[in-house]
Parts: sequence; C-alpha cells; structure tokens
Amino acid sequence: MKIISRDERTGTNTVTALGIFDGVHLGHRRVLGAACERAKALHAGAAVFTFDTMTVTSKGRLDALLTDEDKLMRLEEAGIDYVYDADFSKLRELSAEEFIDRVLVGKMHAVCAVCGEDFRFGKGGAADSAELRRLCAERGIDTVTVKQLSIGGETVSSTRIRELIQAGEIAHANALLGYRWRLTAEVIHGAQLGRTWDFPTINQTFPEGLALPRFGVYCSKVTIGGKSYAGVTNIGVKPTVGKGSPPLAETFIIDYSGDLYGQTLSTELYEFVRPEKRFASFAELKEEIGRNTEFTKEYFSI
Repeated sequence: MKIISRDERTGTNTVTALGIFDGVHLGHRRVLGAACERAKALHAGAAVFTFDTMTVTSKGRLDALLTDEDKLMRLEEAGIDYVYDADFSKLRELSAEEFIDRVLVGKMHAVCAVCGEDFRFGKGGAADSAELRRLCAERGIDTVTVKQLSIGGETVSSTRIRELIQAGEIAHANALLGYRWRLTAEVIHGAQLGRTWDFPTINQTFPEGLALPRFGVYCSKVTIGGKSYAGVTNIGVKPTVGKGSPPLAETFIIDYSGDLYGQTLSTELYEFVRPEKRFASFAELKEEIGRNTEFTKEYFSI
C-alpha cells in the first residue's frame, strides 16, 4: 500500500473511499469493501482519503479507537492500494467544491467516490452524501453510497464502540470492531513489585488521544515474536501501589519469562474481569492477582 504525501498524486485512476475510518470497524469495512469491488470492476486502484485521526479536533477530544499506525495497517489488510492520510488542519477550510476539485480530482484521480450514508465533508461539514453525488456527477465521477451497518438491530458506529470500550464491555466492542481492541506500545520500566510476588509484568502507556478502556482487569493476549501468550492486564492507575501515576496497562504474561523492555508489543483485550479497586494490603493484592490469573487460564482453557 502506498501512502500519498501532501505533494504527491496517485498517478493512476482510483475508486476512492471517503471517511475518517478511525476504527476500521465492520461498518467501515463495508465501505472499504465496496470501494475495492468497484475498483476491480473499473480496473482502477482502490484508494482511501482520510485524515490522520489524531489531527481531527472539530469535535474536541477524539478518543480514537486506533492509533494512526494501526489504522493504516488495517486499511492495507482491507485491500487498499493508496491512502492519502491528510492533516485535518490543512484542509478543514476547503468548501465542498474545492475538496472535490483539489482532492478527488486533482490528487486521487477518482473515477468513483464511495462513502457511508452519514458522510459529511467541506468546511464545517456542510455537505452530505447527496451533495457529494451531485458535485461528482457534474465532474463525470461516479458515486456509491453504502448503507450503515446494523448487527442485531444495533448500529455499528465508532461512537457506539467507544462507549462500549469505556464501559468495559470489551467483548461486545470487539464484536462490532470485527477484531480485538489492542494497545500497541513500548514496554517501559515499572516499579517491578510483581517480580517479588512471582507475577512479573510488562508496563505500557497509552498514546495521546487513544480511547481509554474502563479501568480494571482484563483477560488478554500479548504477541511476542509472532507468538501469542495469554495474559492478565490491569488498566488504570494502580491505586494500591501507585502514587499519582498516569494510566497504563500492566500485564502479567502467563508462562513467559524474558526481558521485553524497549520492545513494542501489542496487547489485545478479550474479556473484562473486574473493576480496578484499592486493596488494604499488598498481600490482598497478590491473592487477587492469583485469582485473576486462574480465571484467565480457565477463560483460555490453558
């Protein structure tokens, strides 16, 4: 997949999917799939116009479902050939007509534009999918509007998935994402108290702007060297041992030993176990970690 820079063009005709795609969830993939299918029929490249998620500030704090790196990875997995991952601040003042002419025509060489039915664009989000269709028709560009996806009567949207993650309903969120929510971050040094309790852990901080799951303990899996290991992940501020520390993910990796400091690892969340809480003593905390570990072993049948 080729990332198109600000000064580049695709160099070939494309069918361009439009959207922030901040979760690349099942609803987003319906749009991406339609773009790939249309591109194949037209012998064109499958492309995406999107914004670097962390630059989108029109609605205040974004609480992104994915880092931009993970988003690009999932777009590539979806079969996209070209991505223009733009800085929102550089294009936010464009009118709908300017966006079509400068981006779709001038940069993406679009012969067809694909969007969801709730898509909005142009300064202040003034134009909708109907306006996109009208403006594209004037320029000889086809359009495809994809209906919003519902599963079991529930609309699949980034807003709904974000609510579920923040409520700790991670298994439900994963079902709408179509994959398991994960944190990809460098392993940093912690207090190393777990080593004295036979529960050595890895610590990972959250990238700025990423949505925080509900504080508590989760069944998880960590990928190390291409192999997946079951883990017990605590997300929060460690109220029993921490003192004003920022939120982080602390994971005890079952049946693994080794130095992982400085490595960038992915920790996937599977199931919420319990909320974060303060214990009266380290001994109580150690006992609870043991119970959470046994629960996780049963969950993964190990």
